[in-house]
Amino acid sequence: MNPQRPNFSLELTAEDPKAIDRDLNAAVEIALQHAMHSRQGILVTQHGYTNYTVALSPEVPPGEIREQRN
Repeated sequence: MNPQRPNFSLELTAEDPKAIDRDLNAAVEIALQHAMHSRQGILVTQHGYTNYTVALSPEVPPGEIREQRN
């Protein structure tokens, strides 16, 4: 039996480029901890100039981080 792990996702909003960089790096570090226990990689999605999502994704191979714009 393989129990389903809940999806992991963090949403970020920041105005300042330094804050965006700092917050994205922190979110990816948190996601890496969750990714170690799943067979998923990390997907960073930019939704606009100030909105991002960092999430585990089964579409990203384990150990990889991909970026996309939505």
